[in-house]
Amino acid sequence: MKISQILVLITAFIVASCNGQADKKIEVLAPKAFSEKIHTTANAQILDVRTPEEFSGEHLENAINVDWKQSDFETKAAEYDKSKPVFVYCLSGGRSKKASEKLSEMGFTTIYELEGGIMKWNSAGLGKPLDKVVGMTKADYLKMITSDKKVLVDFYAEWCGPCKKMEPYLTKMGTDPASEVLVIRIDVDKNKTLATEMKIDQLPALILYNNKKEEQWRNFGYISEQDLVKKIQ
Repeated sequence: MKISQILVLITAFIVASCNGQADKKIEVLAPKAFSEKIHTTANAQILDVRTPEEFSGEHLENAINVDWKQSDFETKAAEYDKSKPVFVYCLSGGRSKKASEKLSEMGFTTIYELEGGIMKWNSAGLGKPLDKVVGMTKADYLKMITSDKKVLVDFYAEWCGPCKKMEPYLTKMGTDPASEVLVIRIDVDKNKTLATEMKIDQLPALILYNNKKEEQWRNFGYISEQDLVKKIQ
């Protein structure tokens, strides 16, 4: 084997080893395990990486808001102890994944990421019950999905990347006069009570009903326009 080939193999091994070490820094935990880990960690550092608006609506006890989308995220995160565990969460998991990767690059040694974000946290019964109805009620919802057409309900959030990616073709489908599907889009941040009652714990979330208001299927996560059209037919 040539020396150049040996050097390539050695370099590849070192990179793989470093990547493996970086991956071990981040542990994705289901809501209950995340909660237990917080309670067994003294002075737990809990970072809510959502927007201030989302944070003010609800957040985990003792959490600190460090908005992932702001340019000063790294500066603010650097104020915390990198040698101690840090707990990270967002709405549904997208931003916390990116934030956790950045924290790992910054040298944080132990990072716990909440699987599914605060939506799954609430779905698991760990959130504080809302003291009032936020947004529409289930009765309002049932009236909305009453139609002679099929009804496609899109649960989304303004901060959800995949939701934004799907918005153009969902809007086109909903405004097309020839469409056989009625499209209803519901912002989960403005309708928290309904989202909880409907067990929406991941975004985007689509629910298709027939004209008898019977649920046909649910789809969680991104789906392309082509695949969505096939699934509706």
